Order: sequence, then C-alpha cells, then structure tokens
Amino acid sequence: MSDEKPPPSLAELDARLKKAREGKESQSGPGKYHRLPQSPLGIAFRIGTELVAAMIVGVGGGLLLDRWLGTAPWGLIVMFFLGAAAGILNVYRAITGLGLAPGYRRAREEDNERPNGDAH
Repeated sequence: MSDEKPPPSLAELDARLKKAREGKESQSGPGKYHRLPQSPLGIAFRIGTELVAAMIVGVGGGLLLDRWLGTAPWGLIVMFFLGAAAGILNVYRAITGLGLAPGYRRAREEDNERPNGDAH
C-alpha cells in the first residue's frame, strides 16, 4: 500500500483547470456558446414548433378566458396576438442563440472575471 500516489494538491488542480480553460477559450473565443451544429431541416422544424406551440397556448388561453369571463371574442383576439408575439420572440431567441445560458444573457469578457480576480 506504500506504492500509492498522494492525491494532487489543490494548487496543481487549479493550474490544470486554468490551462484547460485557456485552451477552450483559444479554440472558440471568450463569450461564445458551444452549440451542436443543426441541419437546416432541424432548424425549420424547431421554428415551426415554436410558432405553433405559442399560438396553441395563446388561442387556448383566450378561449378559456372568454368562457370564464364571458367576453367572447375579445379574449381570443387579444391572446391570439400575444401568442403570435411570444412565438416570434421564441423564434428570435432560437435563431440568435439567446436562452442557451442561464439567465438569458450572453457572457461578456468582463463577466468572465469575478470581483476577487478569479476566473470562473
């Protein structure tokens, strides 16, 4: 049992992590998202699904609102347009890559440094 190596120290581990992060940034640049390439057909299906799903939710919500409040057809009309706007926003987010990171914001270079100077 004396042949076992001691575990690497935290300083060694930190150095290895920094080296790996530097290599990753040099390949893709800071603040870039790593997405798998999608085929044009996959993108088209996603856009169609985003639009249809938002419209179904909007129209369904409008019908339920009209039935509950007795305001037919105004709830349907308003929710139709809100559903359409939500669908367009979802398509925009899907195409531009927004929403891939938590909080729906793109990482900037100055965001890569924490206040205490440590990279995250």
